[in-house]
Amino acid sequence: MIKEIKDAEEKQRISRLILESLNEWFEIAETREKYIRESASLPFFAAYDKDRPIGFLCLKETGKDTIELHVMGVLKEYHRKGTGRQLFMEAKQYAEKEGYSFLQVKTVQMGRYEEYDDTNRFYRSLGFKEFEVFPLLWDEDNPCQIYVMSLK
Repeated sequence: MIKEIKDAEEKQRISRLILESLNEWFEIAETREKYIRESASLPFFAAYDKDRPIGFLCLKETGKDTIELHVMGVLKEYHRKGTGRQLFMEAKQYAEKEGYSFLQVKTVQMGRYEEYDDTNRFYRSLGFKEFEVFPLLWDEDNPCQIYVMSLK
């Protein structure tokens, strides 16, 4: 079950629970804490197994026509079971309803790390298209791949 969460404290509680369990992707504490802090004020969707939060997705406006899949996480035992796709579909519906023209996401470029290669394949399976790579946006070991999707 997917729910939009409005309460700032609940957003932070869920994002902390999920991100702290995904150390392969969110190992840098200051970055993880920044995502948790920012989640409080952004559109936020959570996936549940019964009453247990198992994943979340947070959106952030990056321009008047574009919203970004800012941060997303799903507990490892729920990977490849459709949870991420369900979260994405709910977020995409929200972005369309709000009138955005584009949805974007940033990740580490394909071919750098196995975990991120899985992430790249996931985004491409949702219909995202490669837009541009910024080799030094984060640092030279983590070139930033931007994917985009038209919503209109």
